[in-house]
This record gives sequence, structure tokens and C-alpha cells, in this order.
Amino acid sequence: MRNLAKYFLRVAFVAMLSVAVYSCSDDDNDDAVADDFKVQFTLPQSVDLFRGGDLYFSVIDGEAPLTSDIMMLESSGGVFYNCAISNVSESSFAVSVPADFETGTYRAYLKRGDRRKLYGTVSINIIEGAVITPDEGTTVYGQVMCAGAGVKDVVVSDGVEVTVTDAEGVYQLKSAKKTGYVFISVPGGYEVPSDGVLPRFAMHLRAEAATPERVDFTLNEAFGQDTYKVFFLGDMHLANRTKDLEQFKDFTDDLNTYMAAHSGEKMYAITLGDMTWDLYWYDNKYELADYLKTANDAFKNLQIFHTMGNHDNDMNATSDFDAEVRYRAVIAPTYYSFNIGKVHYVVLDDIDCSAYDGTDSRNYSKKISDEQFAWLEKDLSYVAKTTPLVVTMHAQVFKPGNATSYVIDHDATNTNRLFDVLAGYKVHFVTGHTHQIYNVTPDNSNSGTSLDFFEHNAGAICASWWWSGNLTPGMHIATDGAPGGYAIWDVNGTEFKYLYKGTGYGENVQFRSFDLNNVCFNDESVKGISTDTKVQNAWKKYADAYPANNKNEVLINVWNWNPKWTITVTGEDGKALTATPVQAYDPLHIAAYTAPRFAKGANSVPGFITEMHPHFFKVTAPSADADLKITVKDEFGNTWTENMARPKEFSVKAYMPK
Repeated sequence: MRNLAKYFLRVAFVAMLSVAVYSCSDDDNDDAVADDFKVQFTLPQSVDLFRGGDLYFSVIDGEAPLTSDIMMLESSGGVFYNCAISNVSESSFAVSVPADFETGTYRAYLKRGDRRKLYGTVSINIIEGAVITPDEGTTVYGQVMCAGAGVKDVVVSDGVEVTVTDAEGVYQLKSAKKTGYVFISVPGGYEVPSDGVLPRFAMHLRAEAATPERVDFTLNEAFGQDTYKVFFLGDMHLANRTKDLEQFKDFTDDLNTYMAAHSGEKMYAITLGDMTWDLYWYDNKYELADYLKTANDAFKNLQIFHTMGNHDNDMNATSDFDAEVRYRAVIAPTYYSFNIGKVHYVVLDDIDCSAYDGTDSRNYSKKISDEQFAWLEKDLSYVAKTTPLVVTMHAQVFKPGNATSYVIDHDATNTNRLFDVLAGYKVHFVTGHTHQIYNVTPDNSNSGTSLDFFEHNAGAICASWWWSGNLTPGMHIATDGAPGGYAIWDVNGTEFKYLYKGTGYGENVQFRSFDLNNVCFNDESVKGISTDTKVQNAWKKYADAYPANNKNEVLINVWNWNPKWTITVTGEDGKALTATPVQAYDPLHIAAYTAPRFAKGANSVPGFITEMHPHFFKVTAPSADADLKITVKDEFGNTWTENMARPKEFSVKAYMPK
């Protein structure tokens, strides 16, 4: 049974204030840490610490630090805490830990002047509140607290077992510790502290499987959380290549500018996977920890929840579990849930790497594991059917079937099993992977189900894997012609409004129009193209799609289109013209990326070239110089209009962000 007597904590006086600082100088890089300190001490694998207390270390052979030294503790999120050293003797010394220090695993350095030395890793568990005597068989237990009081009915899980906290905020799990962590489903109306951009809802486990260990969680009350914004951040593919880090700054500047314009509103972000590119973990030495530092340097006061992508798995692994090891250590659990306001968010991993063979073959399948299904059923047992669900996964649920409908993209049995688990809820899937944008509703999905499910395949920050901006600076454009960018959702209670914002463009840019009288691709467009037959044939489909013609046709790309939107095109006389939905190759993507790639003369077909896609409309104008008025309206009453003066120039420069 539990003994819930409260501790009265003694907070030690410290001579020097300990503060948390973000690493942002070369001095904080591992390349600069070599040193020959004559300091030896025992660094335990893990230690429990009462909040406000000091850490004590045993000195070896009398080689103690100086009181002028600093112990630097680096969190898994790349945040450094500079901690003062006091009470130094030949046998021990004390380290003053700041009051806002949180439970986690830290790398411990000793810093003397401008030099520092890494001593190892220590897991520090901050204990506050109640004494808990775990029940027989319990291996993971703890307390969830807010402002010194336990919080009831918080869902806690190790990825297998799921439970809730009692009236004192105490939980107990009979965990086999398979996943190596424990996490809470952050309840609505609360937030967790941040470790840089990472919300601290999950903690790594430290002890052996059969050894009981305590892990506490802290919540902070979030007032007015029913109304907020969520940014969905699709594929980033940061790899330190094709000037991607320079181009990524275009995105981070754009989002920071947007957030500054909406200061005072609550804002959160969720990635959709492929923050990194597994091949370049090894080739360019840029991996998940580097991405995290990049994100921490770019964003302040923004919690980013993460979804795992196929390229966030270790390609050299030989099992799905091992492929996830680095991600779990650096970023987050691969599946979990949380609540913001009145909405329940579920993050799933639909990339199965069981067939990985230790090479760069990356033979993955797009499906959800049995373990996730078992966990999800338990998680949802605590969620009312009236609660809307937002489910993020990396790989898409549906794919385009034709210009107006969508079909299940992969493993129909596995997908329908997911539908069965989610039946009865209103569900919005938000996915990435395709680097394209499309929206699937119950009206345009040929899934054989009448369930209240939507999918938002939400585009990519990197657009065409950063290639278009590398070849044509300033032009972030994906293979479907959508601008690289991010989705913005406004949430009010249980209602959603969603918008896509292209990097560098205003929110008013929601479509592009092309005067096809002025669009033409031919051999002149790709001077230097290889004579290889496969390469020639690959280019030919674009030349065939856009030969020289004077049919007075106008092509309109409405990238975030869904069946609830309307498009109206009128001529100079005010009469409506028919806008016919079509699948098409985006001319701007061909001009900005595909043609320049073919023109480089490689003897193989370039990657990431323009793809046929829906969300296009074609209109025939009365004459070559007839102006048009194009009006697009979404289901929320937003209206975007272009008064299209024709003939309209077609060039990459004409479509650049202003």
C-alpha cells in the first residue's frame, strides 16, 4: 500500500545562482571539449533528487574540483544548465541544481575557464510531493503534480500498459520496460515543461526490468486553452546538403514572423515525420540530435510534438525496434497521445522496418504494428466518443484515384483495422510523406466506409527535398506545384479551421493560374539533356503535356482544395466559365526544378521530378487576350480572388514570393 505522508523539503542556500542556458557557441560543441582535468569522481547511473536540493558526488583519490569550476548538465534536448559547485572536500562535493530543473537524462561536463570535459551520463529524477510505497509487482510508479498538488485521472503508459492516476496523482505500472520509457497523455487544460522545443511528457527508464523505479511528472495549468493554433510541419529532410539549412531558415523566419504577428495566442506544433534523412546521418554527420539543435536555435517558446518518419529510422538496423533506438533516445516515443483543450491527439508510427537488413536498402512497409493497436485501444478507453481525434502519422492513409476521388493507399487490411479501432469518433488524419497536398473527406474517399474520417496530407517544408530552391533560389515548390510550407489550424473548442501557408507567401496566396497559351516545354527547355532513351522518354511526357498551342486554356492549381471548396471563373462579360477538375503536371515545378535537372545531362532519370496530381482545374477562355476573374472559396468563408490579366507571362520569376 502507499504511504502518502508529505515531505518538507530543505532547500540548501547556494552562493551562486544556477541558471539554464541554451547552447549557441562553438564552446558548446563536443569537438571543443577535450581537456586533462585532474578531477575524478563517481558519476552514478541514476540519482533521485528532491527539488531545490543539491547533488552530491564522491571524489576519487582526493582529486576534487575547484569551487570556481562549473558542472554543466546537458539535457537530451540540447539545453545546458550551468551548476555551481560548493562544499568541496577531499571526499565529496555538492552541485547546486536550479529550482526549475526537470527529470531527465543529462550529459555531465566539468567546466574550468574556457575548457570543459565530459565525464559521462547521469539520469536525474526530481522527486517532490509524496512518499510512495509501490504495490507488489509494480516496476514503474510516480506522481503527476501541478502546483504542488497531485492531478487525478491523468493517463500514464509505458507503450504497453495504460493506467490513470488516483486522487493524489499517483500511478503504478507493472511494466516489463520494453520501450524504455514512460509517458503521460497530457490532459486538456495543462501543459508540461519544455526541454527546448520538446515537451517533457515522456521520461526514459533507468533501472533493470524487475527493479521498481519512480518517475514523476510536472504539469502546469494552461488557462484559456480551448482556443489555440497548431502548426503541422511536414517533411523537413534536413541533411546538411543542397543548401538545406540556409533554406530551412526561410521557413523558420516565416513561422517566427507569423507567430510574432499572433503573439498572445496559444500556439503548438506537430511534425509529420522525416525531420532528418537517415542516409546523411552517416554521409554528412547530420542526424536527429543535429536537427534538434537546429530547431532549438530557431524557435523559442514553441512546443513541438514529433511524429516519426521513415527517414528518422536507422537504416543500418536489422529490426523495427532497433531502427527506432536513436529516435526514442533523442526525440520522443514513437507513439503516444496528448490533449490540447478539448481535442485528443494521437501520434502513430506507420513505418514498419522489420525487413531492414543492415544495409541502405530501407525495405520498410507502411503499416501499424500490433503493439500500437493494443495500446491505442487502451488509450481510447479513456476518451469519450464525443471528443474529436486528430491522428498524425507519417505515411498517408489515402492516395489519389483520379481527379476527384481517393483510395486506400496501402495494406487495406491494416488500414481497415485502424478504422475499426477509431470507429465512433470524428477523426482527422494529418499525414506527410508524399511532399504533396490533398484532402480526403467521407464524400470523396472510395474506402468502402461511411465513417466520419478526414485526411489532410499536409505538404512538406522542404518541398522537393530542397532541390528546387537549390537550383532556383527562392522557389520552394513541391512535385504537385504546392509551395513548400506548413499547415495552420485554428482550434476553437471542438471546431477546426485549417489553412496552408507557403513559405515566403502571404496567407492570401492559395492558388496559382497559368495561361497555357504561354506555357511550352520542348527540347530547347532542356539543352544538354542526356541522349539515353529512358531519360528522353521521361522528359517527353512533360513536352507532350505542354506543347505550343493557342487553345486559350487556363490551368489553375488550388493545392489545398477539398470538395467543400468552390471555384468560380468569369469572363470579361461577367458570364461564368466552366472550371473542369483535371489531373495535371504543374508547369511551375517543371520550369523551376524538373527542366533544370534534366538539362544537367545525367544519364539517369532525375529524382523528385514533377508528378501528375489532382487539385487542378482547366478553363477555356473566349480569346487569347480575354481577362478572367478567378474566385476560390473555402468552407469557412475565406475568399481568394485573382483578376487575371491575359496574356499572362509564364516565367519562374513571375511567380516568386514578393
